[in-house]
Amino acid sequence: MSDILTIALIGRPNVGKSTLFNYLTGSRDALVADFPGLTRDRKYGRAVSGDTAFIVIDTGGFIIDAEGVDKLTGDQAFQAVAEADIVFFLVDGKAGLNVEDEEIAEKLRRLHRRVYLLVNKTDGLNPELSCTEFYSLGIGNPYPISATQGRNIRKLLETLLEDIPENRPPEELSSSATGDTGRAIRIAVIGKPNVGKSTLINRIIGEERLVAFDQPGTTRDTVEIAFSVDSQSYTLIDTAGIRRKSKVINTVEKFSVIKAIKAIEQCHVVILLVDAREGLADQDLVLLSYILDAGRALLIAINKWDGLSSEQRQEIRDTLDRRLTFIDYADIHFISAWHGSGVGHLFESVNQAYQSAMADFKTNKLTDLLIHAVNAHSPPLVRGRRIKLRYAHQGGKNPPIIIIHGNQVDAVPAAYTRYLTNMFRNKLRLSGTPVRVEYKSGDNPFKDRKNILTKRQKTRKKRLMKWVKRRKK
Repeated sequence: MSDILTIALIGRPNVGKSTLFNYLTGSRDALVADFPGLTRDRKYGRAVSGDTAFIVIDTGGFIIDAEGVDKLTGDQAFQAVAEADIVFFLVDGKAGLNVEDEEIAEKLRRLHRRVYLLVNKTDGLNPELSCTEFYSLGIGNPYPISATQGRNIRKLLETLLEDIPENRPPEELSSSATGDTGRAIRIAVIGKPNVGKSTLINRIIGEERLVAFDQPGTTRDTVEIAFSVDSQSYTLIDTAGIRRKSKVINTVEKFSVIKAIKAIEQCHVVILLVDAREGLADQDLVLLSYILDAGRALLIAINKWDGLSSEQRQEIRDTLDRRLTFIDYADIHFISAWHGSGVGHLFESVNQAYQSAMADFKTNKLTDLLIHAVNAHSPPLVRGRRIKLRYAHQGGKNPPIIIIHGNQVDAVPAAYTRYLTNMFRNKLRLSGTPVRVEYKSGDNPFKDRKNILTKRQKTRKKRLMKWVKRRKK
């Protein structure tokens, strides 16, 4: 048994695996809906019970004689079983015994794993009667639970963990196993459906870790994968493909889009994957707007580059030059996720973009650069008065924020702000990340005095009015 206890959740579609995953991990990381086949890839989460921490793996539903993407989903589920120390085999207490339940039980017996048979959805039912027919599976005593209400789950965990004293306490749980590490560079892979996001991640980590299938919408949830290259830790985040709003009709897909956008917010670097054969579409520009709003470091990977003629390649380059002038800081890579060509160079740009986004700058250095920039190109006059920019300091990271103090800063033209932004990016040698320049007005030394005078004037006016009223009486 590994140092860290790992529990895999397995069962046919729509038995409540993702609901149980969310309950155990105390999160809403797994999408949940009354819709069979929602989960397709393995999803890892950290859970704690008492003094013991463990890893939970959510899996897709197993279907007998499945083909295509459903077969790959079932293969993923049993890969999770192979990785796990313990298996929670979920069945549906309301629906009763199913042929697929029997098939899963037979496969689990051959794998010789420690299995707990959990009869879910027993709320409102007689627990003993709901478990009776599942004894025939030969997996052991069924445990009646309710994943939505959390009934009997804590008791089950206490019983399970009594026999595993060697597990580490929560604070010693390896963060790399869950993909949550302070040193890890978090990379979100974003793109339209069917551009090859899962294929790219599988190529990077050298494992068929995600379901990759020639069908749009194969990935429906965000999936985090931790790995290391040359002692540097990374967390790759595979996301659902984001389509135009007019085409997002299914409620589940709407939640997938929300989680993909949230992944952008929570990462350090975004890889925007574009299909070379479709060219740079309007939806790619919409995705770029999400990334720009979040201020995340960015690199663009043009996938499916292999097989294109030289004329097609030149046409794509011309289109990129014409339509991406507003993100000249982002590196562009031409790759084939399927064959692996060009994929290895992505991490050079990822590391450089991360270092630029998280860099620290001293106030005196930023102020010197500001003074040189102002001397070389002064701000314009506003109502006959010159805008004065006095000093600069760093206001944040990811993206780098530079705050400039001065007078009349509200009147600084957008063109002059772009001039300063490009100057800071070039002089500081920042690559792959946007730079935000913000302004702050200098304090008015007479501001408080004016407020005091105003209060005194109001007080005097009130006294005068009272005196007038008394005189009239």
